[in-house]
Amino acid sequence: MFNKYIAICLLCIATACKTQNQVEKTTNKEIVDTTSKADFTLAFGSCNKQNETNLLWDDILKTNPDVWIWGGDNIYADTDNMKRLRAMYAKQNSVLGYQKLKSEVPVIGTWDDHDYGLNDGGVDFDKKKESQQEFLDFMGVDRNDPRRTQEGVYAAHTYNTPKGSIKILVLDTRYFRTDLTPDTESKKRTKPNAYGVGTVLGTTQWNWLTDELKNSTADFNILVSSIQILSNEHGFETWGNFPHEVDKLGKLIVDSKAKGVIMLSGDRHISEFSKTEISGVDYPLVDFTSSGLTHTYSAFNGEPNPFRVGNVVFTKSFGLIKFNFKTKEAQMQMIGNDLKVMGELHQTY
Repeated sequence: MFNKYIAICLLCIATACKTQNQVEKTTNKEIVDTTSKADFTLAFGSCNKQNETNLLWDDILKTNPDVWIWGGDNIYADTDNMKRLRAMYAKQNSVLGYQKLKSEVPVIGTWDDHDYGLNDGGVDFDKKKESQQEFLDFMGVDRNDPRRTQEGVYAAHTYNTPKGSIKILVLDTRYFRTDLTPDTESKKRTKPNAYGVGTVLGTTQWNWLTDELKNSTADFNILVSSIQILSNEHGFETWGNFPHEVDKLGKLIVDSKAKGVIMLSGDRHISEFSKTEISGVDYPLVDFTSSGLTHTYSAFNGEPNPFRVGNVVFTKSFGLIKFNFKTKEAQMQMIGNDLKVMGELHQTY
């Protein structure tokens, strides 16, 4: 479903088209406004090495978020040894800046391959059940929480305010994800599977997501995916390796009539906005990629993304979204050290 709109998106980008609902800015000169309180503020990020200094924790706190969302690769473990994995999570939990954040802000999130335990790992990782428990311990999840007995770390979080509500649906793109197809004909690592072959979420998680979206009454619905959903030509991990799953998600968003769906992603060591239109939804779908927190693709010199809006940011940053329930606006920003605004996208829903 998304794929049929590639031509439209390319035309819009080429002609720098703007709609009345959209204002785009990319800058590294402005400083984020921390003086005014939004109706709800979420901050998120990914790709965080526990042994490297993260200079952004104080900046994250200064933005006064109502929730911090881990987008995956929250540590770099790449191990099937649970004792080692536990020690690495403990290392991250000992970071003073992160301790202060946790003491003041609720923390939720998902994992990606490096904290899952296996680079590019999926359904066949033989320590995924044990790794799930270590991840849940790191996240401070109660022993009686359903995630302790279900397969996968997916979860729903609803935040109700006097002015409106936000529903955050944290997806697990590791536990059930089936095999990727290596690209032996080019320099890319992977290529899309044959249409209909394989899955990102698995049957149980798809059923859960369907129920959560169709029954949602929230003003905004946030989908957290550790890997990109829209960008599909770079050859690394992406929902685009399972094009039928991308179409299935688009159809679900249309059928559910869920309001204000925004997609968050990580993994890539770059930050960018991707956007597309789908028939049956009266707002564009945005995939806000924020990566990374301690290291980035500093040698980035370009890659195709037919859905890209604005410029790629390849310096350390985190994502910030400020919501206004009255105007139905989401102000999305990429924030670097010292609160510099590296990129910005405003969208009305």
